[in-house]
Amino acid sequence: MELDLMDGILLIFFGFFGSFINAIVGGGALITLPALMFVGLSPASAIATNKLAASMGNLTSSLTFFKAGKIDLKLIGPLLPFVFLLSMLGAWTVHLIDAEILRPLIIVMLILVLIYTWLKKDFGQDGKEKEITKKRKMISIICILTIGFYDGFFGPGVGSFLIFAFVLMGLDFLKASGNAKLINLTSNLAALSMFLYLGQVQLIYGLVMGLSMIIGAYTGSRFALSKGITFVRIVFIVTTILLISKNIYDFFNMA
Repeated sequence: MELDLMDGILLIFFGFFGSFINAIVGGGALITLPALMFVGLSPASAIATNKLAASMGNLTSSLTFFKAGKIDLKLIGPLLPFVFLLSMLGAWTVHLIDAEILRPLIIVMLILVLIYTWLKKDFGQDGKEKEITKKRKMISIICILTIGFYDGFFGPGVGSFLIFAFVLMGLDFLKASGNAKLINLTSNLAALSMFLYLGQVQLIYGLVMGLSMIIGAYTGSRFALSKGITFVRIVFIVTTILLISKNIYDFFNMA
């Protein structure tokens, strides 16, 4: 498919904006996926192409958070190969099962995440890591690996779920966001590999949006690091509300 000038400008604009938000708390696909479909891509092709662009943005975010000391490779390094494999499996499974059957469950889970975060005011807020007990760590690891599969299979809300899992483990919101970026990058690359194999990625569209997402990701990451934990928590809550609203809208329009 050829990309005309106006469509290219739209992809650059929405790619930057989506990546800026995604770099802070995830949820950038709320912006980038509709943009890709607006310029003429089918839903399946838009999801696949978005993985290419998102991978470029998440790589930038991951490097920025890593340089700032907000990513713990000792903690998450052993998980990365498993996340990669599970996400690739998820991307393959989506061809066998209709992913939309998950949407009601995702809405409920997002609402629970929102309620818990809203009511527990100090959740991930104090800037001090809580003791990572064996039980807490095991529960979080299971959640993270499940989210890895889910990202390849469906995807909406991945950023929110990953951050919640890391805060549940004992990290503050800023460190949770940093570690979530590297996990999300890994799952994106795995799903992208499968979608490339299946021939569903529109390379020109993905690269144009991806280049703007690199700039948006760097800007958003620096913004989050300068504004601190309270800011990230607020954006997390707002983004989760938007994710819930979008999924409810899609569910009722699908019915």
